[in-house]
Amino acid sequence: MAIRPRRSALYMPGSNARALEKARTLAADVVILDLEDAVAPEAKTAAREQVVCAVAGGGYGSRELVIRINGLDTPWGAEDLARAAAAAPDAILVPKVATAAQLSEIAMGLGEAPAKVAVWAMIETPLAILNLREIAAAAREPSTRLACLVMGTNDLVKETRAELDQNRTAALHWLSSAVAAARAYGIDVLDGVYNAFKDAEGFRRECLQGRQLGMDGKTLIHPDQVAAANEAFSPTAAEVDRARRIIAAFAEPQNQGKGAITVDGRMVELLHAETARRTVEIAEAIAARELTPSPPPHPGMGRRSG
Repeated sequence: MAIRPRRSALYMPGSNARALEKARTLAADVVILDLEDAVAPEAKTAAREQVVCAVAGGGYGSRELVIRINGLDTPWGAEDLARAAAAAPDAILVPKVATAAQLSEIAMGLGEAPAKVAVWAMIETPLAILNLREIAAAAREPSTRLACLVMGTNDLVKETRAELDQNRTAALHWLSSAVAAARAYGIDVLDGVYNAFKDAEGFRRECLQGRQLGMDGKTLIHPDQVAAANEAFSPTAAEVDRARRIIAAFAEPQNQGKGAITVDGRMVELLHAETARRTVEIAEAIAARELTPSPPPHPGMGRRSG
């Protein structure tokens, strides 16, 4: 399967028609149309209709389109799931997934949703952290459609009573455990949000930390955060250039079958060649995404007020 950049995943409130329109023009790799935290209880039903209409209207171009539903244990969750499955976004984001059994329940609720509709799981409770291995392992069962874990750090802080310092020391176990679980079972993982959206330097620092930890990208709460996230989670020109040199060196006839060679005076192994190939693939996917124009939305779609 082709790599899909997920550097920036921007939450947009499903009850805000202007936000749904604006999302069509932003450089975010992922747009998450939110029916859960960003929507007041009295606006849930109207927001659902508006989001379904926006997805049907299209116009989001190469952006990955995700609907975050309410939990199945809420009055809105079952209908959210059914309508989201019928609308066929790229993925459905499920809040507060704490056990693999919940993913099986979601799978049953997807019904005849097109095969392209994936499931993303929010990791935002202490029980979810304890069950990360089992949750990620559910990706081995095709019916779950599990493709990505999304860290809900705000809820984790609340539930654990932790206090986060500048380096997120208390959260490092959660974040690293999620990365390990995701990599073990071949799925992606996105870092949690940064609440102080006007603190550009703090946001950049946290993005770089997320990348160092192995995250594929970061979830965002404000459009102003998109550019910095895209930059932080993109390979640099120097990284891509070195990756290409490593790939080319292993392809030379005299290096065929070797497990380790020298490139630019440094030893590199086959595992470095594998990393290099992914670096080039993600760089090419980013370049292709940025060259793809957004088609206009269908007339009359995505313009209803909440």
